[in-house]
Amino acid sequence: MKHALEISSVRLLFGERLILSDVYLKIETGNIVGLLGQNGCGKSCLMRGVYGTLTCEKSISIDDIYFFDIYKQPHLMRYLPQHYFIPKWLSLKRIFHDFRVDYTAFAQLFPEFQDREKAKIKDLSGGMHRLVELYVILKSDTQFILLDEPFTHISPVYNDIIENIILSEAGNKGFLVTDHMYRRIRKICDPVYLLSNGKTHLVKEEEDLRELRYVP
Repeated sequence: MKHALEISSVRLLFGERLILSDVYLKIETGNIVGLLGQNGCGKSCLMRGVYGTLTCEKSISIDDIYFFDIYKQPHLMRYLPQHYFIPKWLSLKRIFHDFRVDYTAFAQLFPEFQDREKAKIKDLSGGMHRLVELYVILKSDTQFILLDEPFTHISPVYNDIIENIILSEAGNKGFLVTDHMYRRIRKICDPVYLLSNGKTHLVKEEEDLRELRYVP
């Protein structure tokens, strides 16, 4: 059964500066929707607003049921922010248990984690910390996932693995993904939108990105 997430009437002001205005996106399970935009254009604000951790005007519904603080419903939506969100004192064993994700499969994909299940986040490098957060979000039992810069801070040798996990999980989940690696976003996402001047613009061709001054 397909599920549909509708994001509409999003409006956000910081003082007198209008950050977001009348944003509309529709994401269904099975879709990977891409969101591009310059730094400071409001991509992270949009995701936080949808998730409910940033207050703004909005209308968020899943299957025509409306939510204001959907972060309280992890079976419906998970969110990977740009910043680290898992406390450093937690062990990998505890994290994978809490997210109900299989550690053995993770360690097989990323061999440097083999026999490290008892390690704590504080014992890992920043890139490894980010990889753990990204993996448990991707593999968690939820309907929709918001990914803010998922390829940033990840070792380039793992980007293809992460891409394949996203494509695989999209079989029964819906994704909204933003990243500055715009060619990778265009490769795995359909449709792709550019956030500019507070509004979303559909991107069909590379020329659209030039016309909207995202690329030279």
